[in-house]
Amino acid sequence: MDYLDQQEFESKMLNDLSHITLKKGPIDPEYYSRYEVKRGLRDLDGRGVLVGLTEIGEVHSYILDEGEIIPVPGRLIYRGYDITDLAKGFMEDGRFGFEETVYLLLFGELPDQKALKNFEQLLILNQKLPENFARDIILNAPSKDIMNGLARSVLALYTFDDNADDISIKNVLKQCIKLIASFPSLAVYSYQALTHYHGKQSLILHSPQPDLGLAENILYMLRPNRQYTELEAKLLDLALVLHAEHGGGNNSSFVTHVVTSTGTDTYSTMAAALGSLKGPRHGGANHKVIQMFENIKENVKDWEDDEEVKNYLSRILSRDAFDHSGLIYGIGHAVYSISDPRAVILKKYAAKLAHEKGLTNEFNLYDKVEKLAPHLIAESTKMYKVVSANVDYYSGFVYCMLNLPIEMFTPIFALARIAGWSAHRIEEIVNAGKIIRPAYKSVAPRQTYVPLNKRG
Repeated sequence: MDYLDQQEFESKMLNDLSHITLKKGPIDPEYYSRYEVKRGLRDLDGRGVLVGLTEIGEVHSYILDEGEIIPVPGRLIYRGYDITDLAKGFMEDGRFGFEETVYLLLFGELPDQKALKNFEQLLILNQKLPENFARDIILNAPSKDIMNGLARSVLALYTFDDNADDISIKNVLKQCIKLIASFPSLAVYSYQALTHYHGKQSLILHSPQPDLGLAENILYMLRPNRQYTELEAKLLDLALVLHAEHGGGNNSSFVTHVVTSTGTDTYSTMAAALGSLKGPRHGGANHKVIQMFENIKENVKDWEDDEEVKNYLSRILSRDAFDHSGLIYGIGHAVYSISDPRAVILKKYAAKLAHEKGLTNEFNLYDKVEKLAPHLIAESTKMYKVVSANVDYYSGFVYCMLNLPIEMFTPIFALARIAGWSAHRIEEIVNAGKIIRPAYKSVAPRQTYVPLNKRG
């Protein structure tokens, strides 16, 4: 069989086998109701499926009154502290807050000045990658997707760790701090490799600076001229804080608990969490929000005209415009209804950055769509759940104002969420969780065996 015949044979076989898979794959939806199976981490009524206990993060979006779910303004709690209070505290003090938030998530308490200074120094000491790591691991085999590049780099760090499989708390904490501190370099260098080898751009690598925080170093390393404003750094720092944790019920944190419970190493656990976060149903749709608004700006002549904006949003909902998905991206959330506290906080400071950048008109368009979209969605879908802007709605706009490339949007999420994953991994080890063995109910019909020479 020659090469072309092999290709044709392979293509035909894969097509035929794909049809068999599609035919045999579907399970009757009635079984899910009959056996009370929860499809994913959120039930049909919107309530989270209880799969474990955690003290690290909590999401509050409704109250129960005599069995009735009553939506309330969303709250996000880190170790008992409301995220709104945390953000207000460090933003009004004019401080960066991500390092402090990492400390809170890992150790369950806010640090005093001395503890915070020592912890920041510990992170600085762990910023440096192993000798020639960037060249040998990142640059020599650049990935077309930065999230995959991150996961590969994390797995590669295993080989540079003399105690990689030691899951004592002290050693796991050491590994997690190393990953938290080095994630900015891993992500930015992966981006630089991507743009150089696949985009034919100049290759410029900046080393992280010991006198800068994690948010500042991201901008410092990412920009060729290494320049950024204080407001830019403060807003990126705020975005990292808002993405650092979202309770144990989100997919990647759940993955962290499950994989940790097997007794495996930290690097395998974090690579699994990265794989979960990469998925578009978890990693955020902020890039889709950006694409949608570019489309709106091209097709709506008067951004201040409510009726013109409403008409175009209606076309999007009716699958007649943009990507024909029928979705207004950034509006609605699986948990929050009346409000997503992260979006509320981010919006306030996004307005300030938009003013600094001369983009107030664009911000006003975001504000207008945010007000109009929920009513149009309710009318179009006959859905009675209250919907509001989620964190993706404004984070993408903020990242664009920060001139962050769209390829870095989900990796920025990972740079923040590694803090929450680390806390969940340590919590699982401390509580000596047993291996989770999911229970499955087989609904396959009984079959009668037929000898091979009598089949077909």
